Amino acid sequence: MSRKELVIVDKIEKQAWQLLEDAIVYYQGRPIGTVAAKDSLEFPLNYDHCFIRDFAASALLFLIQGRYDIVRNFLEETLKLQPKKQLLDAYTPTKGLIPASFKVVSNNNKEYLEADFGEHAIARVTPVDSCLWWIIILHAYVKATKDLKFALQPEFQEGIALIMELCLATRFDMSPTLLVPDGACMIHRRLGIYGYPLEIQALFYTALRAARQLLICAGDEDIVIGIDNRLPLLQNHIRYHYWIDIKRLNIIYRFKVEEYGQSATNLFNIYPDSIPYADLATWLPKNGGYLAGNVGPSQLDTRFFSLGNLMSIMTSLASEQQSQAIMNLIEAQWEDLIGTMPMKICFPALEKAEYKIFTGCDPKNIPWSYHNAGNWPVLLWFLTAASQKTGRINMAKNAIELAQTRLFEDEWPEYYDGARGMLIGRAARRYQTWTIAGLLLAKELIRNPSNLELCSFAEFDGENASQACDL
Repeated sequence: MSRKELVIVDKIEKQAWQLLEDAIVYYQGRPIGTVAAKDSLEFPLNYDHCFIRDFAASALLFLIQGRYDIVRNFLEETLKLQPKKQLLDAYTPTKGLIPASFKVVSNNNKEYLEADFGEHAIARVTPVDSCLWWIIILHAYVKATKDLKFALQPEFQEGIALIMELCLATRFDMSPTLLVPDGACMIHRRLGIYGYPLEIQALFYTALRAARQLLICAGDEDIVIGIDNRLPLLQNHIRYHYWIDIKRLNIIYRFKVEEYGQSATNLFNIYPDSIPYADLATWLPKNGGYLAGNVGPSQLDTRFFSLGNLMSIMTSLASEQQSQAIMNLIEAQWEDLIGTMPMKICFPALEKAEYKIFTGCDPKNIPWSYHNAGNWPVLLWFLTAASQKTGRINMAKNAIELAQTRLFEDEWPEYYDGARGMLIGRAARRYQTWTIAGLLLAKELIRNPSNLELCSFAEFDGENASQACDL
């Protein structure tokens, strides 16, 4: 890299760190989180909130910096927002939920936190992933600080237990996966991911592993037993039923349908004619594969969802062989999945009649935009973590080099549009905090590979599952 290029990179990083600092939210004089976007003064909607999901990248950065107070304050205050009792009113948040977001509100010179559990959100979707991200952030905090006593406080043990009760509750289901409505995760608008979307399963698996290490003093052995029982079943289920490569595609292609009983091989009654074989057979490299977007009754969503696949690599939900195959696919289909701005949230986009049916003609989710195959710079840190986990660090370096100057020049937009990510998102906010944090975190993971330990897990070993945060 030339001296001129080094100067530009240094300028980009300095601005990014300053913007992250400016995004910090203060409550009663203490730093408590970061706003979603600073470009939200005129029409804030909820971009002036601190989102649990969005804060994850910032939290990891603050932990790497040794600025533990911000993350500690965030965890303490968001835990206080968790409902501890179940009310009879069906329109109130369920016991154990962590809000999607919160903001600091002043009234009569007094500050309080206003939480949003989805009742103010577009389409009024209740968040599922915020509970899971909260546990993941708590686990990262304990790993970074070595302060296990923080998580052993009774209120934290209760908070973890309540979330686990939600996830492991008696339900109308006979699958180790977590059943959720459409829009319950990062893809928070209707996109046909209702059921068992991969993103939620990857976060669920990660939260289960984190909770198993942190949940020590809750006094409820049933929860611990439930986690121990669910983890291997969930891992095996995802690795087998969600996996797609050329070999697996050939098996699905010859599926028989309407099978009944224990001898059935097509367990979910997938109709082969619903699978786009011609496209997949061309798109899949011989040594590549990926985890499907969703599997359920007569459903195999063959779209590639980035966050779920990358998170599965980071946390060893995918096997080592599968992880390498996913990275092989990303490398082989770089133009489709990375394009000119890392990286697509999913691929391919829903188009024509399918777009109208699945999204309800959502004008924000037009093909190759927003959640319908738009490019999201925040995914850069997930790509970097997965690249590091699989020893493919050059892929991450190439993606960072591709992104950094353009993000700086474009004023850090929320997302990009177009089949190759050439257009700044039509409704994208500028100075989006997780866009900024995504680049900075990717660079920190490159500089110090040991930082990956904060957000990754080794292969699951049931015998050592309870080893508290490897301390």
